[in-house]
Amino acid sequence: MESLIAHLTRKERERLSVACIDVDAKPELAEQFRVEVVPTLVLVKEKRTVARLEGRVSAPKIERLIEQYVGP
Repeated sequence: MESLIAHLTRKERERLSVACIDVDAKPELAEQFRVEVVPTLVLVKEKRTVARLEGRVSAPKIERLIEQYVGP
């Protein structure tokens, strides 16, 4: 997943800010975003969680999620 996230970070740098969090090092953030499965992708818009994907997912699935909430 790391290489997929790195690719999407470069590709979408104009529209998104991406942060990778080590839930073992930052358990308070894991709790705040209700991360129970690793990996979990959380889409935050205007300081609100609007979507999440848990487990390993494909690039097309992530891109569809981005398009749905961020737009083309």
